[in-house]
Amino acid sequence: MTRIDSRVPEPAVRRLTATLYGYSFLSDLVLLYPLYVVLFADTGLSVGQIASLFVIWSAAGILFEVPSGAWADVLSRRLLLCLAPLAAAAGFALWVLLPSYPAFAVGFLLWGAGGALVSGALEALVWTELDRLGAVGRYARVLGRARTAGVLGVVVSGVLAGPVLAVGGYPVVGAASVLACLLATIVATRFPEHRTPTAAAVPVAEPAMAARPVGAAPPGPHEPDTVAPASPDDDGDLGWWDTLRAGVSQVRTRPPVRAAVLLVAVVAADWGALDEYTPLLALDTGVDARAVPLLLLLLWAGVTVGGLLAPAGERLGSRGYAALLGLVGVALAAGALLRHPAGFVLLAVAFGAAQLATVLADARLQARITGTTRATVTSLAGMATDVLIIVTYAGYGLLATAAGNAVAFALTAGAYLVVALVLLTHRRRTAVPVGVAAAVPD
Repeated sequence: MTRIDSRVPEPAVRRLTATLYGYSFLSDLVLLYPLYVVLFADTGLSVGQIASLFVIWSAAGILFEVPSGAWADVLSRRLLLCLAPLAAAAGFALWVLLPSYPAFAVGFLLWGAGGALVSGALEALVWTELDRLGAVGRYARVLGRARTAGVLGVVVSGVLAGPVLAVGGYPVVGAASVLACLLATIVATRFPEHRTPTAAAVPVAEPAMAARPVGAAPPGPHEPDTVAPASPDDDGDLGWWDTLRAGVSQVRTRPPVRAAVLLVAVVAADWGALDEYTPLLALDTGVDARAVPLLLLLLWAGVTVGGLLAPAGERLGSRGYAALLGLVGVALAAGALLRHPAGFVLLAVAFGAAQLATVLADARLQARITGTTRATVTSLAGMATDVLIIVTYAGYGLLATAAGNAVAFALTAGAYLVVALVLLTHRRRTAVPVGVAAAVPD
């Protein structure tokens, strides 16, 4: 298999990446993002009612996550990517046309379902297409740039939401959000999708992995394995239920896949949950409420840089990846405990490193998945992430009640130090690059 030179991308690769970046940007260009809590409060909802809506949202994601992954493996992944923004658009329209608790609840169900349709299907489609084009080694950097495009969409939404609300109120904000979703659906129709057998995927290097010396004994039940050659991603003959069972079986019976799923869940969930508490952390530094968005913008800048650093991150060995997670944990804790606006510089570094670690963990998972259940397995990682986020919410609430936001933030960040220690403990003697590109032969 010939690797495509990343400096001169072929038209097919360029079309795939341009579509992916546009889709990611438009999917997050939702002006309701920074305002929906305000909309709920203005409608008269109590804090308890708003909290219950968040629970409904999380539960919807968990409920639809794995079944939608199996649909993506049986049906067209491009079709699911087209339907996802439409589901979210319907929810947003419901919010502004019939603002009430029942409408908000149904809207969150639709939004959660839309997010579940994307999760798994998007990563599987991109991996499969890059593999077909001989450019699977570029997956991490492509995904990192796609995540950055999504972050830019959120930033632009934050910039535009206030002025648009002042001009036209919630109806115009809602209309703009629906329009962005419709445009995302139009862009999704341009995704290529070829799932006919080509050539078997080659072994791919993974984060925190190492090569097994020639003649070494087979791996034990708790020892990471090298990547097995993947079966071509095609439609296969499995139905939805059998596909779902096959994906669950792959996670249950293959320790390398199970370890990769857990890594994605822990790395993504911890900082994903902590992000929701950064406004409270900012207020605790003593700044005026009007300065909070500026401090949060610093965090988003860090996340943007982290996504763009994926090509450099691909060269990290297992020790380097563990050090990256250690940096996340230390910087998160130090930035929070500083209790000063300057601490948000450290938090920005931590969030950027966490974004990079998440992208690399996803690349590791994709490299370990075999067979025709790629989206299903990826969705299982997404479901595990959602469950851990809810657990983190609950744990943070208890810690913050007892010791305050800064201490709760720092203690929650300790999960990264634990994972880094586990990776170092199970590290092999010979380190290999973390990036998938290094192992794809010319």
